[in-house]
Amino acid sequence: MELVTVTDEGPIRIVALNNPAKGNAISKPMAEQLQRVMQDFEQRADLRCAIITATGTRAFTFGADVADPPELWRCIPTVGYRPLKPVICAVEGWCVGGGIVLAMMCDLMVCGAGAKFYYPEAKLGLTGGMIAGLVSRIPHKIAMEIALLCRTIDAQRAERVGLVNEVVPEGEALAKAKEWAVELCGMAPMVLGEIKRMVTEEIIPRGPSEQMAIHGQRMAAIRNSADFVEGKAAFREKRAPKFEGR
Repeated sequence: MELVTVTDEGPIRIVALNNPAKGNAISKPMAEQLQRVMQDFEQRADLRCAIITATGTRAFTFGADVADPPELWRCIPTVGYRPLKPVICAVEGWCVGGGIVLAMMCDLMVCGAGAKFYYPEAKLGLTGGMIAGLVSRIPHKIAMEIALLCRTIDAQRAERVGLVNEVVPEGEALAKAKEWAVELCGMAPMVLGEIKRMVTEEIIPRGPSEQMAIHGQRMAAIRNSADFVEGKAAFREKRAPKFEGR
């Protein structure tokens, strides 16, 4: 089974995470496939806009596949797609952990009315790479509520705080994303590219940097910690974790 399916509709590429039996949890092979299809999208002159979505309505993605080795946690926020062409995210159902990271890497996000956003990393004994991005996009206290208290945010609140651009009736997120994609395909590609470059490279720096290197070192230490091993085990065994701060 292809873990990522690709459908090209004229200049629009639709990319769907395709493992609904596991809530479209992102495994390392899925992340690698996503990277390849998005790199191909960037290189194809006939493709102008991409939509990231998922098969089924239960979950956009439950985030990282906990059955994968810890190295997986590196690959979700660095799947390698930051094209200068516009990318839209269409979310239905749960958007968890690394799924929020994936969605935030897109330029626009639309979700169905039943969507829910949840970031459980503190419960897993792990910190992900989304905090700086969250704080740059939504109010600080809301970002901390999501990240520290691990609160579930519903679609309507996500729209109010600016995490989501628009909420549509359940099951209609992809249709709305296609509407936006058609509109974007009618605009000047060079101008869209320059706008993205300005935002991603100047306003919200995302490329390799000294800060990212420091963050990588911190992440490596956490991945090797006893608390991460315990958090992951407790999550899989559906029990309360016993963290010791080491």
